[in-house]
Amino acid sequence: MKLSWLSILAAVFLFITGSALADTVTLKPYQTGDWKSITKTENGAPLAVHFWGVTCPSCVKEMPQWGQFLKKNPNTKIVFIQVDDVSQDSMKKMLNKAGLDKANNYYIAAPFDERVRFEIDPQWHGETPTTIVIDKSGKATRKTGLVDFQKLQSLLAIKS
Repeated sequence: MKLSWLSILAAVFLFITGSALADTVTLKPYQTGDWKSITKTENGAPLAVHFWGVTCPSCVKEMPQWGQFLKKNPNTKIVFIQVDDVSQDSMKKMLNKAGLDKANNYYIAAPFDERVRFEIDPQWHGETPTTIVIDKSGKATRKTGLVDFQKLQSLLAIKS
């Protein structure tokens, strides 16, 4: 009987701390018309915008790598935009687990439809994961699938 009470107490503790950790993540809504303001390059610095989804198996695998990359390159300008129609709590839990709780995080607030995708890239069909790198001149390059972080480091001109 003691063991089952201990198990229940442990589960309650994990639930409470997991919820508290998820609350430290700040999510901003992304809506049609936000692309230009989000992708403004500051001081000629390149930018990466990473589109991901909670229900995307490749994204689940890759997000912790993004967390490690950002930890090693804290001055890198990266924006994360979550595209699935899921609860904010599930987004926050995944970001927290990946070490991205302090990152520049957005979620698609309206349906992820053709207008939103067209504003971002008329050739993109919304597949995830997708990363768009915008260089210092404003030229955008889209990469669908898992990211090569060494290549990303060179595209963002980060010195190791």
